[in-house]
Amino acid sequence: MDDPDKRKLLSALCHGAIFFSSLFVSIGIPIGILLIADDPVIKENARESINFHINLYIYAVIFAVLIFLLIGIPLLILLGIVSFVMPIIAIVHCLGTPDQAYRYPFIFRLV
Repeated sequence: MDDPDKRKLLSALCHGAIFFSSLFVSIGIPIGILLIADDPVIKENARESINFHINLYIYAVIFAVLIFLLIGIPLLILLGIVSFVMPIIAIVHCLGTPDQAYRYPFIFRLV
């Protein structure tokens, strides 16, 4: 890609989309970028963001079920912190090294 600023913006937007409140908007932005981008780094960042979203939804359901065992509440709090901190780390990484896609640790890559 000839424009590193565009790469930085779209990659950071993929990871920052989680901060939008709507469920469909926050996962729809990386899906849309995945479909329209032709840069492999942007596509990889979009896939990683989609996988992170899916993992958060799966973990939230599991932890919500575990509320009945009284272990789910601290796990949901921890999940909330992780869902806030990890995208910020990803955005900083994308802005600092635009030629390398960010990989979230400890997630299942389904897409």
